[in-house]
Amino acid sequence: MTIAKQKSGKVFYGWWVVLAAGVGLALHSGPVIVSTFGVFFKPLSQEFGWSRAEVSLAFSFFTFVGGGAVLVVGRLVDRFGARPVILPSVVLFGLGFLSLSSLSAALWHFYALYVGLGVVGSGTTPVGYSKVISHWFDKRRGVALALAMAGVSVGAFFMAPMAQALITAVGWRHAYLVLGLLTLVVTLPVVGLLLKESPQLMGLAPDAVLRADAGVASQNGQGQGLSGREAWYSGSFWLMVGAFFLASVSFHGCIIHLVPLLTDRGFTPQGAALATSVVATGGFVGRLGCGYLLDRVFAPYVAVGFFGAAALGIGLLWSGVESALAFVAAVLLGLLIGAELDLMAYMVSRYFGLRAFGEIYSYVFAAFILGGGIGPLLMGRGFDATGSYRLVLGGLVVSVLTAAGLLSRLGPYRVWEGGAEPVVAAGVSRA
Repeated sequence: MTIAKQKSGKVFYGWWVVLAAGVGLALHSGPVIVSTFGVFFKPLSQEFGWSRAEVSLAFSFFTFVGGGAVLVVGRLVDRFGARPVILPSVVLFGLGFLSLSSLSAALWHFYALYVGLGVVGSGTTPVGYSKVISHWFDKRRGVALALAMAGVSVGAFFMAPMAQALITAVGWRHAYLVLGLLTLVVTLPVVGLLLKESPQLMGLAPDAVLRADAGVASQNGQGQGLSGREAWYSGSFWLMVGAFFLASVSFHGCIIHLVPLLTDRGFTPQGAALATSVVATGGFVGRLGCGYLLDRVFAPYVAVGFFGAAALGIGLLWSGVESALAFVAAVLLGLLIGAELDLMAYMVSRYFGLRAFGEIYSYVFAAFILGGGIGPLLMGRGFDATGSYRLVLGGLVVSVLTAAGLLSRLGPYRVWEGGAEPVVAAGVSRA
C-alpha cells in the first residue's frame, strides 16, 4: 500500500496524537497521585492519627506495586497496542481514586486502595503513549515526546492547588471524589477519539515524510531493534536503570515531602501547595527544553546538565532555605522530572529501537517507579528518627549526582536500518 504525503497546509495527524497523549498524561496516575499526595498528607495524618512514615508507606505500596505491574503493561502494549491497555486502565484508575473518598480509619484499607491504584494506574503511565509517539515521529521525536510529556507538568501544576482548594472548601473526602471524576470525564473522550496506534494505519508515515510502502518499517528504526532479553545483556540498559532509579529516589523523596517540609519551616498550606505547582512549572520548562535539545545534542550530555541543576535544588533544601529560595529549589527540582521522562523514552528508542520498546521501556520505567517508592519512605523514616529531613536530603544530593555520572558513561546511539544489523551512530542525534 502506497503512503501519500499529507496534503500541504493540513496539520500532520501525529500532532493530534501528541495532544491526546498530553491530555492523558496530564491526568494519569503521576500527576493525580504524586502531586496531590503531599497535600492530603497532613489532613489524613491529623484525622486518623497516622505518623508520617505510616502515611508515606501507602505511596511506597503504590509505587512498588505499580513498578511490578508496569512490566506487564509494557508487554501488553507490544502485543495488543496502546489503546486496549490505556482506556480500560483510565476507567479503573478514576474509579479507584474517587473511592478514596470512602476511606476508613483502618491503615490496611488505606494501603489496599493504594495497592489497587498502583496496579490499574500502571496502564495510564507514559509507557503506551511513548511507544505510540515514537512510531509517529523519528526526526522530531524529541520535541514530540516533550510536548506530550509536558502534559504531566500541566497536570501537576493544577493538581496540588486544586486539591488544596477542594480540601479547604469541601473537605478531603469530597476532594478525592472530584479529582477522580475529573480523570474520567476528561481523559476518556480525548484519548478515545484522537489516539491512533501508528501512522501506517492511517495511510501516513512518520514525520509526514513520503514512504513507498506502509507495510515496511521506516529506515530510521521503526519496528527494528533489540528484544527485551537482548537488552538485558546490554551495559547501556543497566546504566539507564541505575541512573533513573537513583534520580527518582531523589525527586520523589523531595516532592512527596515538600509540603510538610515547607510548612514545618513556617509556610502556609497554600504557600506550600504553590511551591508544588512551581515544581510543575520547572517540569514544563524542563520538558520543552529537554525535547528541543534532544533533537540536537547527544542525550547523555543533556542529562548531565539537567541532573546537575536538580542536585543544586536539593542542596538548597538541605541548606534550610526559606521564602523565595525555596521556590528556586522547587523550579530546579522540576527540571529533573521534566527532563527525566523525556530522556527515558528517547534513550530507550535510540539505544534499543522500537521492536520491543514497550517491554524495554517498562523495565526502565519500573526502576523509576521503584525509586519513587523508596525516596518518600526514606524521607519519612529520616524525619521520624531525627525530627528533620536534613540528613536524608544530603544523601539525595549524592544520589542524583551519581545518576548523572552513570548516564555520562553511555556510549553512542545505535541506529537500526530496516533489515540490517544494528550499527553504531555518532554521539549526536540524527535530526
